[in-house]
Amino acid sequence: MRWTEERALRSERGTREGTGYQPPSRDAAASPSNRVWRTAFLALLTVGVVGTAAWLVFVSPVLGVREIRVSGNLAVPAAEVRGAAGVAEGTPLATVDLAEVEGRVAAIRRVESARADRRWPGTLVIEVVEREPVAAVAMGAKTALVDRHGVVVEIKDVAPPTLPVLRLSSPGPGDPATGAALAVVSTLPRELLVRVAEVLVPSPEAVSLRLRDGRSVMWGGSDRAEEKARVLTVLLRRPADSYDVSSPDVVAVE
Repeated sequence: MRWTEERALRSERGTREGTGYQPPSRDAAASPSNRVWRTAFLALLTVGVVGTAAWLVFVSPVLGVREIRVSGNLAVPAAEVRGAAGVAEGTPLATVDLAEVEGRVAAIRRVESARADRRWPGTLVIEVVEREPVAAVAMGAKTALVDRHGVVVEIKDVAPPTLPVLRLSSPGPGDPATGAALAVVSTLPRELLVRVAEVLVPSPEAVSLRLRDGRSVMWGGSDRAEEKARVLTVLLRRPADSYDVSSPDVVAVE
């Protein structure tokens, strides 16, 4: 029986060798046509994945704006900031033009600057810096509160007692005298600013201060403001009616 099986195997082997038979190779399986179809399939799969991802990010509301978070605001209501931003709920977060949002929010009178950012998956963050009134300017029967740039922040019937009043002939953002007065006010330390009742500016180089206790200070121009403030803080400890710090190297007290 064993002899018969061995004979059959030799006969089969001889037949294969005689006819040039070869078993299927790995290279045959990976023929050019197979490689083309495999490459095409992978390409289509990649395009499908990328297309789906792009649709989710740029079109679908799945990653749309669900919340507009406002920070840094005290005087400006958050609802006003959201309204100025002009971004509808569900807008794809990736398509929100941050620069346009910042420009629209910064157009609010009480806002000095704004910064917008994305927080995935669906939050638009808007951080605002509000304009802070630093002085008051008489405007007929009303009083305008202006920030450090001379922009009118608010109109009041009466000037707040905590803000100095600017005495100017032609107040305005482009007026040199207004610019000099605001530069002085903006650089005064808090402990000095609260003591100033009026800032008189006949010219940009002749700024003077009238304190709430009646004393006067010749400040001069807006240059060397920190030195002048430091010297004045020391001089005010000495009883006098007037102080001249227009040249902080040589001061005068009367």
